Amino acid sequence: MAEEEYGSFVDWNQMGDLAKSSGPTKVDCKDLKEFKQMARQGYWAKNHKLRAQVYQQLIKAIPCRTVTPDAEVYRDIMGNAATKKPSSNIPLPEFVDGSPVPRYCLKTEAVASAHQIINCVAGQFPDISHCPALPAVTSLLLHFSVDEAQCFEHVSRILACNEPGKRLLDQTFLAYESSCMTFGDLANKYCPAAHKLIVATAQDVLEVYSDWQRWVLGDLPFSHMVRVLDVYLVEGYKILYRVAIALLKFYRKHKAGSQGGQGSQQQQDSSKIKADIQAFVKGIASTVSPDKLLEKAFSLRLFSRKEITLLQLTNEKSLQQKGITVKQKRRNVQLALNPDTFSSEIVSAKEMRDIWSWIPERFALCQPQLLFTTSTHGCSLNRFYQHCEGYEPTLLLIRTTDGDVCGAFLSTDWEERKRGGNKLSFFGTGECFVFRLKPEIERYEWVVIRHPELASSIKTQGQEDTASSEDQNTDNNSLQQPEKPAGDLSPFLSARHFNLNSRNTSMFMAGNFDSIIVGGGDGNALYIDAELNHGRTGRCATFDNPPLCAETFQVSLLETWGFQDAMAS
Repeated sequence: MAEEEYGSFVDWNQMGDLAKSSGPTKVDCKDLKEFKQMARQGYWAKNHKLRAQVYQQLIKAIPCRTVTPDAEVYRDIMGNAATKKPSSNIPLPEFVDGSPVPRYCLKTEAVASAHQIINCVAGQFPDISHCPALPAVTSLLLHFSVDEAQCFEHVSRILACNEPGKRLLDQTFLAYESSCMTFGDLANKYCPAAHKLIVATAQDVLEVYSDWQRWVLGDLPFSHMVRVLDVYLVEGYKILYRVAIALLKFYRKHKAGSQGGQGSQQQQDSSKIKADIQAFVKGIASTVSPDKLLEKAFSLRLFSRKEITLLQLTNEKSLQQKGITVKQKRRNVQLALNPDTFSSEIVSAKEMRDIWSWIPERFALCQPQLLFTTSTHGCSLNRFYQHCEGYEPTLLLIRTTDGDVCGAFLSTDWEERKRGGNKLSFFGTGECFVFRLKPEIERYEWVVIRHPELASSIKTQGQEDTASSEDQNTDNNSLQQPEKPAGDLSPFLSARHFNLNSRNTSMFMAGNFDSIIVGGGDGNALYIDAELNHGRTGRCATFDNPPLCAETFQVSLLETWGFQDAMAS
């Protein structure tokens, strides 16, 4: 059988339909776009030998460090040991963080070979400090390797990839933890219904999302994972995000179906939710085929790899500022909102926790800090600015005399308003959003998030244009967007990174001596006067929101919250 050459580690009785070879026997393609299409369509999915040869071709094409260990290095190191029967009793390196080697369709004794390969990798890559995905990747590649040495070379090339902007595996706790935060940000934006379910049922959302890589690399059945691997080796790390978000969507649908649409909103220990998702992913073959999973993953309209890389780097920077280093080992990072110490006259701890689930993950590590409240500091816009300047981001909460509650997450320091001189100038980034809590809870994000077709990613985009606001009590209706150094902007969702077809879709926040405004273009999401007493709300182009409460309202109470670093020493 032709597969013997590339299947000496495989238990063919476990392979099911994958044990039958059919379809094409050769791939004659060098164009990356065509390769990408073939991978997505499963061109080599029914021929084990062809798949193994394609994997070899793809991995050999990975740009690597000048000195990358190859098969000969493995043979030299192992020497006579390569001819001896390996032992699965060899403990795995500490950097895999307890992740076992998934057997998938390997022979029992082949798991020991994976242990041996991983330990040899550990000796050649001393800079790896955290890589829980390595056992799964090694096991998968062993299915398509001639011998241990070839598998070692393939794993080494994946780890040694040095193509700018491309990453294949996290190798530090810093990178891994920031990827978990990035996944949380993406889940929040691209599958809000599933994210809402996790927020409602799990005590610690970030802990649940810390397993996102394992859902794909470890829990997925082999038949599904190998199709993901086809595309991952062509397109890289972003595929893992796509598939994990698709799994989260299917999990939410599964929970809704199993409970007749009446999902339990009772909070449980996060470990129970993690185990429930793991059990669902392991058994996904009964309801979702590999092709259906990939179809769902590729139907997601994610931002570009560049934008996701920017978000990842921002989250890494945030963790570094909180004292997490490249060499650090696992550390529990939890939602910082403490219901026992939190106190607001506008929202309950539960409502604040709902808001906390919407904010970018890098701020979820922070404790809410009351900066300003009209009940203590009075109804003065001047005092509002005095207490809020120097803090970034901030959370604005408003309760009206009718009992409605609404507000906004504002990404940028209010001091930025001064850059516009005497003119009312818009500033901020696309991480801003507006929301209402009462009478019903709803969030409205930057319109570009819901409609990516409104923007395309570019290297730089000046924001010195003048924008207009149609419904304000100002002497000058021209609102400038002041220039801000690129390094000071939040990299993810900054309007600077987009070529917007309308200035009205990037008018986030503005303020001067007689008003503060959130959202612009054809109206304002929120307008508050200088006495912080009267306000207006309406649809605006930036957030595409309905009025957040009565269109004209009187402020009963206004609070502004900052984000205090809960991990600072």
